Amino acid sequence: MESKILSLLGLAMKSGNLVSGEFMTEKAVKSGKAYLVLISGEASANTTKKFHDMCSFYHVPSYRFGTKEELGHCIGKELRASLAVTEAGFAKSIIEKLECERS
Repeated sequence: MESKILSLLGLAMKSGNLVSGEFMTEKAVKSGKAYLVLISGEASANTTKKFHDMCSFYHVPSYRFGTKEELGHCIGKELRASLAVTEAGFAKSIIEKLECERS
């Protein structure tokens, strides 16, 4: 299931529907463009809290998922602690897979 999520993230990146990095993720959430935020399981407690608080305030779903290396690699970048999906369809598909993984 995890590989399907990483593949969807790669497709979202190629189609221009994903932003990465702390600054761009924060900007997408605050401007209302983010439909989903993923935070690396390796992100610091401070970063995790910051994004969870911001996402709950702006009503954007957020999940802890993967490692910094996995998140970066699937989108063709270096290490990434946070990603924001900026297209509703991709976000919905990824959330469904994340929920299946949890249960």
